[in-house]
Amino acid sequence: MARTVRPRVFVTRQLPGEALGRLGRHVDLRVWDDELPPSRDTLLAEAANAEGLVTLLTDRVDAPLLAAAPGLRAVSNVAVGYDNIDVPACTTRRIPVGNTPGVLTDTTADFAFALLMGLARRVAEADAYVRAGKWRTWSPTLLLGTDIHGATLGIVGLGAIGAAVARRARGFGMRVLYVGRKARPELEAELGVRRVDKAALLAESDIVSLHVPLSSETRHWLGNEELARMKPGALLVNTARGGVVDQAALIEALRDGRLGGAALDVMDPEPLPTDSPLMTLPNVLLAPHIASASHATRGRMASMAVDNLLAALDGRRPPHCVNPELFP
Repeated sequence: MARTVRPRVFVTRQLPGEALGRLGRHVDLRVWDDELPPSRDTLLAEAANAEGLVTLLTDRVDAPLLAAAPGLRAVSNVAVGYDNIDVPACTTRRIPVGNTPGVLTDTTADFAFALLMGLARRVAEADAYVRAGKWRTWSPTLLLGTDIHGATLGIVGLGAIGAAVARRARGFGMRVLYVGRKARPELEAELGVRRVDKAALLAESDIVSLHVPLSSETRHWLGNEELARMKPGALLVNTARGGVVDQAALIEALRDGRLGGAALDVMDPEPLPTDSPLMTLPNVLLAPHIASASHATRGRMASMAVDNLLAALDGRRPPHCVNPELFP
């Protein structure tokens, strides 16, 4: 009896949970075992022999890679976003692309609110102050922060994550405004949020939280002009994508005191260079793109990515498919 040849799959990083073990029972599996992502040359070489790729946001799947991978039949991204993948090029090649939506909504919203609270109440600064031995006595003027209760929160993008942040804000008695491509009357009724235009949101919000995908429309959504319109001393939280903010303009606004502070889980580029001015600004709270980093959520993301890949390799529509037009 002829031996069945299993499809060759390259996974660009170790993943949490049991997903890789399950994948390995169905495919000829190669996993990049380094903490850092594979180099471009390595990714091209591995893709050349692969029928399936499991990728992260750090891995660029574009036309040159597809040209180097004639046998590629499926790409599965371990993320909600997929701006690292040239989806039209994959569609032209009839390669399904999968992603992992929904599973990280509440985990990401939790972290966005953690950043919001940490920034407003200067938690990281307070921790550093104590560790540096500077705490000598209680003082009525020490490390004064911004109240969260009763503040106005401006949410940019009232999708699943933005709505989850609004639900958390409601528990703090915050007034919530939002901008979005379309009105969400059902969420307005449920959460008491109000849709406004961009200018009003920037002018009225004490805290602005970003929750839009990166696209040509949203790149540098917040630049010099928008930052100048924000309320003096306002705070910015970004758990979306670094490119949504003009980082040079943000640094300038933080330096000259127009903004009270920024909490960033995402930057442009990533990782943030060690000589970036953001590293030295005391009114900046930085995290290394970990908004979805809980054991349970990352494990579910890996499992979803494997489900997507196995379905595509079997000729079926992935459960979460970015280009469903391939499966009429």
